[in-house]
Amino acid sequence: MAEQRRQDIHNSEIPLVCRSCEARHGGVCGALTPTELARLSKFTNRKRIASETELVEIGSTQSTYANILAGVVKLSKLMPDGRQQIVGLQFAPDFVGRPFETESLVSAEAATDVQICSFPKAVLEDIMSQSSDMAHRLHNQTLRELDEAREWLMTLGRKTAAEKVASFLMLIAEHIDPEAGDEAAMLFELPLKRIDIADFLGLTIETVSRQLTRLRKDGVIEITHNRCVEIRDLQALRTIADGR
Repeated sequence: MAEQRRQDIHNSEIPLVCRSCEARHGGVCGALTPTELARLSKFTNRKRIASETELVEIGSTQSTYANILAGVVKLSKLMPDGRQQIVGLQFAPDFVGRPFETESLVSAEAATDVQICSFPKAVLEDIMSQSSDMAHRLHNQTLRELDEAREWLMTLGRKTAAEKVASFLMLIAEHIDPEAGDEAAMLFELPLKRIDIADFLGLTIETVSRQLTRLRKDGVIEITHNRCVEIRDLQALRTIADGR
């Protein structure tokens, strides 16, 4: 992958804006030819989105799609009485939007400061209709999100509070650095406030706080400034998350 990035930097056929894009190689754009990338890049718009800014409103008609370049996006649904349920998290290089749908079934909000690369819905869908590789990548992402949703259903339905909180931390860690070994130390900022973590896990804020404190006292993690987490023992955290 690193070698491919180096080759991209010197590949004059690939648009300049795409050559050094880290998200492109793992995202849907990685399936496009240089010609297709050049066409899409004419319409792309890179921007930074502040935390807690809504990217997609539930029920809205989407006119754009986006690739996440950095940061975390939370997906939520609303109950008729106004209660919110976080139903998923997205990380770089995930794709925001549902191709060929007329309206969004979930809301998407920047959980942290986010960098995205957006492009018009009509342009991308036209390219996708001619690119089986891109359609295949989007199909695979949808299936991966379905698998993750099923896994999370098991977490919510069967795991203890300790296992849920450990699973949440593992979810963040695995997306921050998918290739990190169990011996590697890892440092990241929690992308959700504790009230949102509680909502995501189906727990109370007090329970989330107690479990984080327990992990800290056991030497599995360290917490500074309330949201900055250092995982000191990834294997121990994984063992707790798996209920072993």
